[in-house]
Amino acid sequence: MVFNAADDAYDKFMGRYSSVLARPFADFADIERGQHVVDVGAGTGALATELIRRLGPESVSVAEPSPRFVDGLRRRFPDVDVQLAPAEDLPWPDGEHDAALAQLVISFVDDPAKAVGELRRVVREGGVVAICMWDLAGGMEMLAAISRARRTIDESPGGDDVLTHWTPGALTALLEDAGLADIAYGALEVESDYSGYDEFWSALLGGVGPAGAWLQTLDDVGREAMRVATHRELGLPDGPFTLRARCNAVRGVV
Repeated sequence: MVFNAADDAYDKFMGRYSSVLARPFADFADIERGQHVVDVGAGTGALATELIRRLGPESVSVAEPSPRFVDGLRRRFPDVDVQLAPAEDLPWPDGEHDAALAQLVISFVDDPAKAVGELRRVVREGGVVAICMWDLAGGMEMLAAISRARRTIDESPGGDDVLTHWTPGALTALLEDAGLADIAYGALEVESDYSGYDEFWSALLGGVGPAGAWLQTLDDVGREAMRVATHRELGLPDGPFTLRARCNAVRGVV
């Protein structure tokens, strides 16, 4: 799945979470100065920003399948090796990197096993492969509320509930099947503050991800029904509020 939303729309909807997730995910993957790391499925650069802060731009490479996002990444990080490529077909030689990370990517690739195999291939022996994805079984409050609201007006799949829910066991098995060793699991928790419901609704209207794309297919009546339903599912906030998100993360050694 390739995202075609504008960078600012993505950042208002999901980037507000992925940007704060980047630090604990990099910690979980044991990323430290002296390594060369590839960020696979970089989006608008949330994880890349953290990796550059730790390692310097010369020690970070990036793969992203969206041409729009690649253009933005190249403008934002002119000294970083940014490649237009899906996770299943990375352009680097075998063993090129000390670590390969994929943050919030695995539910959007066409072939998860092939993608993890590629992450493993481009990492040297003894290096780390780490992936993470939101806990879609209610652990990501924003997506859970949107999903519940959507089902009150449309019973057919069309939002983020069409995504594969990667349980800790399934993520672990994915790395085991790729031949990785010393596999470890971690639950990473972050949160995002909203000034009010209008900010939340404006972000959803940006058309980002399966839920945002589905919303764009509704007429004015349908969108208003969704606005009311989502507000209700969030507890009818009438001022600032905070939503929490839990992420399942696994890492393994090549």
